[in-house]
Amino acid sequence: MSLTSDEQDMVALVADFVDQRVRGNVREFDENDIYPEEFIDEMKRLGFFGLLAPAEYGGVDISTAAFARVTEELARGWMSLAGAIGGHSVITYLIKTFGTQEQKNNYLPKMADGSIRATMALTEPSGGSDLQAMRTYATPSSEGYSITGSKTWISNAAHSGLIGLLCITDREASPAHNGMSVILVEPGEGLTISKKLPKLGYRGVEACELVFDGREVPGTAVLGGVPHLGWGQMMRGLEVGRIQVAARALGVGQAALDAAIRYAQERESFGKPIWKHQSVGNLIADMGTKQQAARLLTLDAAQKLDRGERADLEAGMAKLFASETAMQIALDSIRVHGGYGYSKEYDVERYFRDAPLMIVGEGTNEIQRNVIAAQLIARNKI
Repeated sequence: MSLTSDEQDMVALVADFVDQRVRGNVREFDENDIYPEEFIDEMKRLGFFGLLAPAEYGGVDISTAAFARVTEELARGWMSLAGAIGGHSVITYLIKTFGTQEQKNNYLPKMADGSIRATMALTEPSGGSDLQAMRTYATPSSEGYSITGSKTWISNAAHSGLIGLLCITDREASPAHNGMSVILVEPGEGLTISKKLPKLGYRGVEACELVFDGREVPGTAVLGGVPHLGWGQMMRGLEVGRIQVAARALGVGQAALDAAIRYAQERESFGKPIWKHQSVGNLIADMGTKQQAARLLTLDAAQKLDRGERADLEAGMAKLFASETAMQIALDSIRVHGGYGYSKEYDVERYFRDAPLMIVGEGTNEIQRNVIAAQLIARNKI
């Protein structure tokens, strides 16, 4: 399935934004860990926060395949900008797919124009990728629900006006995921957002800890209006999330590959461009081949989701392979650059700092391999 002409125009718009506005200015924001307000405001104006919102609510309403390409282009310029729309887009998808009409009317128009930014909150300090060990819970109250617990490594937390919180609403349920709900929480009394956590890469955009201490929300805040369905809802949303993370990895990998190809033509040693030395040429050949394989895996997962099919296995494979590939390409690009690759005067050191996030984020690759194996067995039982 190819992109429509409108989707191709959107991808071209993003690529131009990256080349004209981002690439030449990113180092200052990254080095000083500055929130990129001017980039975010321009992304709102250009419609990047409404990519998955339906047109009837003011969104762009592009396919998942086009969304992956847009994400790749943003990450090619600066992975943090792709991260700025990541959780927001997953929550947009969840509300348009599972939300009540009231939730759609209330949130989607403002999410589409970026006046409300959303994030998702899954990871807990003691749980990591083990969501079954979740301890954050919501109990019935006179207002609806009272939420207690904490979440950590929540991207965009300080700038979000809506949190898609996965928590326990039935503490007696067995297995535990049968008692989980997604609750749409707005900032307010009973919710404390920490200062941003220091990070190796993925700088500029914050990641914070959220502490819920009796945060009251109405009963209508439960996604879809029916409690205890949150696990299935969020797992569906994570198919989009893992495709988005794979696409972020593609962007970092492509930027590192482009840098290596450019430098290998400019730099000479022993009287010829270094790409003509077999050791360097082989590196570039392998980098390009792995990058293309990662892109095709990601496109396959996105297209399956666009056909209305489950893409949990395919999205997991794409996320696993694309993230590991980005890390390897970033390292190999440093090798191509030699000593200059270790210098902050070149962007390749940033790609090497940004790439690990996709390996440990959205479910670590170690957990992802377990999930992929289980799904392969489930689809091929004898």
